[in-house]
Amino acid sequence: MALFQTLKTAAGVWNPLLWLIALAVAIGIGLYIRSRGRADSRQGPAREPFISGNPEPENAGAHIPATNLYWGFTEALKGWYQKLLPIHTGVLTDYVAWFLGVMALTFIIALAG
Repeated sequence: MALFQTLKTAAGVWNPLLWLIALAVAIGIGLYIRSRGRADSRQGPAREPFISGNPEPENAGAHIPATNLYWGFTEALKGWYQKLLPIHTGVLTDYVAWFLGVMALTFIIALAG
């Protein structure tokens, strides 16, 4: 059958039957790993949040500020972080504008080179 024959090209070899077998094996392994999980872990809609292995702070509920979780990251990059903090507005359209500006600059540099 021509549908499952190996196609040899300059870029490599393509055999749809082998890819289907590999996909079936990957799905089987995934289902096996999922079946080994705890069945009682999905009880109820509310579960305890994972806080990087730290105990939940008192009177904080499920809200953990980023200053607690990312302290090492912000402390290590404090010089950069302090420069970026004033331009951080939290408005999505500002981030899209920055993204488009950086992409435009990238294209200009790429086309000039």
